[in-house]
Amino acid sequence: SPTERDRRRNRERKSSSGGFFESRRNLEPSAVHNDGMREPTHPRVEDLTLPQVLHALSDPCRLRILWKLHTGEDGLPCGAIDVPVAKSTATHHYKVLREAGLIRTRREGTVLRNTLRSEEIDARFPGLLSAVFRSVPCGDER
Repeated sequence: SPTERDRRRNRERKSSSGGFFESRRNLEPSAVHNDGMREPTHPRVEDLTLPQVLHALSDPCRLRILWKLHTGEDGLPCGAIDVPVAKSTATHHYKVLREAGLIRTRREGTVLRNTLRSEEIDARFPGLLSAVFRSVPCGDER
């Protein structure tokens, strides 16, 4: 059983390390719905970094998600995009894309709808998404 000193030390470590809370500092505030579910948070356009965006673009599964959002209807639910991974892994990929600022996720009841933030990305990194979509055969079923 941890002693009071151990608990205090852990609290101090968590609050001073930055870590989780540090990475969340520049996110838009989240809204809480009537059902207690939080609206997903998104980084502000001015806080997007090229390394984070390029990291999000480095996975074929995430590229497939972006391609489907680029070519499909606006506001596709997560389940509408077929990705060849487990549901928990797909959730991780959506989170990476959202935290990199590439997609915007909004909650409609129990459904999460995703939209490509192409105008915002083009304003911050002109031509990046169009170059990616031209050079990567995302539309091919692999």
